[in-house]
Amino acid sequence: MSSGVVVGLMSGTSLDGISAAVARFRDASDGRIEVDLLAYTSHGYTPAQRTRLTAALGGGTPSEYCRINFDLGGWLADAAIQVMADAGIAREDIVAIASHGQTIWHEPGHSTWQSGEAAVIAERTGIDVISDFRVRDVAAGGQGAPLVPIADAMLFSSQSDWRGLQNLGGIGNVTVVPPRGQIEGVRAFDTGPGVAVIDGVTRAIRPDLTYDVDGKLARAGKPNMKIVAELMKHPYFSAPPPKSTGRELFNSDYVQKLVAASRAAGASDEDIIATAVQLTAESIGDAYRRFIAEPVREVLVSGGGAKNPTLFAAIEKAAAPMVIRHFDDVFFDGEAKEAVAFALLGYLHVTKRPGNVPSATGARGPRVLGKRTPA
Repeated sequence: MSSGVVVGLMSGTSLDGISAAVARFRDASDGRIEVDLLAYTSHGYTPAQRTRLTAALGGGTPSEYCRINFDLGGWLADAAIQVMADAGIAREDIVAIASHGQTIWHEPGHSTWQSGEAAVIAERTGIDVISDFRVRDVAAGGQGAPLVPIADAMLFSSQSDWRGLQNLGGIGNVTVVPPRGQIEGVRAFDTGPGVAVIDGVTRAIRPDLTYDVDGKLARAGKPNMKIVAELMKHPYFSAPPPKSTGRELFNSDYVQKLVAASRAAGASDEDIIATAVQLTAESIGDAYRRFIAEPVREVLVSGGGAKNPTLFAAIEKAAAPMVIRHFDDVFFDGEAKEAVAFALLGYLHVTKRPGNVPSATGARGPRVLGKRTPA
């Protein structure tokens, strides 16, 4: 198969909702893969859905995990059906649905667990589903993350220069890619928090808000640099790649400690959120200085955090002299990027090609990722 249409589904660590994309892939004559984004939609979680998912990330009973797995499969199916309608694509023309699901727990180097029952999606849509992408990389000795680097290299590299691609979901991760879609030389790792801490702090002190809209609260505050410096002493930040992290570290306990330390220092609500923003920015700038030796001049930023102008400006300052740009300005809506990346992983699975980048995850070698559930 030299071309195909795949639906990509992604629910990230920010827990804001499901991203769904329909993408058409073509094998180019130079060995690269070309992509057309045919449709994209975002299904926001209801407060009740978000509460259930948040609770699952912190612990639950076998009954609760059993039920959330099937219910989330239904929510993912709803998103797939909606985005297929938006694209105007017949089901028989879609090769597969590639579903990342929702990471419930991640033990880097040992195990990983994603929820969102693929059989429910296949039953509801009548389309083959590829899911559970991370486990094969972990079984091969890898971190199981990040998995987006294959798309960053194949789809979003520069024709002439090294490029960085920074995602700002709940967790921040960066991919460093050589020119012209080369896989050899690609590196990637999680930089630390994306918006998980910022959103967590906002919800903790302003329960009426799910996030700091347009970064207005943070912009009105002043970050406490002493607290940021103390938080940056955590060994994760200085650990060399390959490495990955998640809400196992940057969770509600982490948020509460940041809030308590800020309150003890006399911080206002706005100051606390500004401190969380500065933590994300500093962790990214520090990671670039420590771990990116390649001649990267520009970084394209995507994900929900890229829409926060206060965070974007803080990253621009922390990452200087690198040029920080919005992914949207070069390609398509950056909110769709991860869903497209998992659609690519689905395309690679059905064409029997590896989907991991061992230099990014630390796996013993390239592996075909995902498990197929027939319609």
